[in-house]
Amino acid sequence: SSYTAHSSVPPQPVPPLLQTLQRYLTALEPLLPPDELQHTRKIVQKFGCPGGLGEKLQPELIKRAKHSHNWISDWWVQWAYLECRQPLAVHSNPAISLPKRDFTDWRGQLVFASKLIAGVLDFKAQVDSGKLALEYMRGQPLCMELFPQLFSSCRIPGPKHDHVVHYGRPRRGPAHITVVRNYQFFQLDVYNSDGTPLTESQIHAQLLRIRSQSWKTDKQPMGILTSEHRHTWGQAYTRLLRDKINKESVRLIEKSIFTLCLDSPVMRISDEKYSSRMAAQILHGGGTFSNSGNRWFDKTLQFVVGEDGSWGLLYEHATAEGPPISTLLDHVLEYCKKPDRVRAPLIPLPMPKKLYFYINSEIKWDLEMAKQNLDILINDLDIKCFNFQRFGKEFVKQLKLSPNSFIQVAIQLAYYRVHSEVCAACDIASLRMFRGGRTDYIRSPTNQMLSFIRAFDDDDREAKVQLLREAVDAVIFDQSLMGQGIDRHLLGLKLQAIEEGLSLPRIFMDTAYGLATHWKLRTGQVPTNTDSVMCFGPLAPDGYAVCYNPQQDHVHFSVTAFNCCEETNAEKLALTLERSLRDLQELFQPTV
Repeated sequence: SSYTAHSSVPPQPVPPLLQTLQRYLTALEPLLPPDELQHTRKIVQKFGCPGGLGEKLQPELIKRAKHSHNWISDWWVQWAYLECRQPLAVHSNPAISLPKRDFTDWRGQLVFASKLIAGVLDFKAQVDSGKLALEYMRGQPLCMELFPQLFSSCRIPGPKHDHVVHYGRPRRGPAHITVVRNYQFFQLDVYNSDGTPLTESQIHAQLLRIRSQSWKTDKQPMGILTSEHRHTWGQAYTRLLRDKINKESVRLIEKSIFTLCLDSPVMRISDEKYSSRMAAQILHGGGTFSNSGNRWFDKTLQFVVGEDGSWGLLYEHATAEGPPISTLLDHVLEYCKKPDRVRAPLIPLPMPKKLYFYINSEIKWDLEMAKQNLDILINDLDIKCFNFQRFGKEFVKQLKLSPNSFIQVAIQLAYYRVHSEVCAACDIASLRMFRGGRTDYIRSPTNQMLSFIRAFDDDDREAKVQLLREAVDAVIFDQSLMGQGIDRHLLGLKLQAIEEGLSLPRIFMDTAYGLATHWKLRTGQVPTNTDSVMCFGPLAPDGYAVCYNPQQDHVHFSVTAFNCCEETNAEKLALTLERSLRDLQELFQPTV
């Protein structure tokens, strides 16, 4: 498509070896006691010295960069996502819940869902025709390659690793979406025979037909299979597809442009708990007795619309990243402001096709296991969302500080207050200024952050303000953004060694590397201009995930942790984070 040919986006550089090793040691300083650091320093020096292993591997990466589209992205997606065997639900797929719409019943749900579908198709038309405006950051054009891949793509489970299939073509690609209601899947054609998209009222008429064909029955929730451990689902997938009817149904879901989940009503709940429950609904469907059967977690894009005005989307990370998703969302939100323009021509449309599954005793057993495991996972996940209303990014910018980095410092301070130590934390930086670039990690804590946190209970306000400024300025967004981050480079060196059949270099066997990559804090910023809440599960069983969305005068947060870990507690971290933000504000406004 026209996006791949966009040559003005430069290739992603391989950072200099010694720079990465030096930065790696610096990143370890706040995390390790001096004697362990000394031990690791020797290992790292040996790896980087003349004639060392690093010198052998680095030129191979540079060669790889010359001869490939992007030297790390394929490896990264393979290693971080496709080879990862944990369930996609909770562990991997991020959910975004969006501001509540003003409908309260199924009628409003279907009217809004029609508009939403039309809005997504409108965006897809821009992508397919190459008319999507090129995006820039700091005057640099960004890589637009991910956009066409969002549609008609799906992840396929495999025994050792998954793979992603792309059925989308700018012309003559799949012409249907999947609609799920009451655990029943439908193929809904969204284009007329002349290739024009259906109008909103046509889509609405079709959704009414789907509703009349999907009353609550004793249907098996097939989608729950996709929430299983990847190896287990891979085996069940093979069994499922032995039957011709099942194979046809599954292929139609995989090929569809995207999935729309029409969720059933859930219990009313107090306002303060509403946003947490909403995030959970979109993230995993609320359990096997709720809406979890209305998901196909392998699908790249799933939009969820409830009956109470709630809505959001869930995306699969191997194919989609936050920034393209937020561009899509901004487009859809703009589209939803417009009135429905065209009345439908009265062409009789074919009935939406219900997808059938043949369930033998083996598959029935797979389903029962998947249900049990998903409910265990859901009960294990603790979610706390809150809206911090004392200030937003405006206040931080007035202090001439970066809102992002400011929030990172607050998160580390909160973690320290709860656990009396700092931990390895990763925030995501986009690498879209490079061809085929995906992401790198922005690491914290830095030495400066640790100094500030340790000094926080002292009385000297001036000194603390100075340390805070240094801590905020030291959060290294720029390095990661300019392709000079350390984590993808270290991973590349490790994978290069494996590819050459070498024994794993000691630098990666060292306990320090294990500690430095055991992310007890996974953080993410929602890149949208709306009051949305993003949410995903922690990367480590004893960790947290914290998502934040800074608006002008408030910040939305979501915090997740696993109940099975005694030490972590999402609510406690959330309350401490709120207090930490207030305390940081008081440093600058002592009268508050």
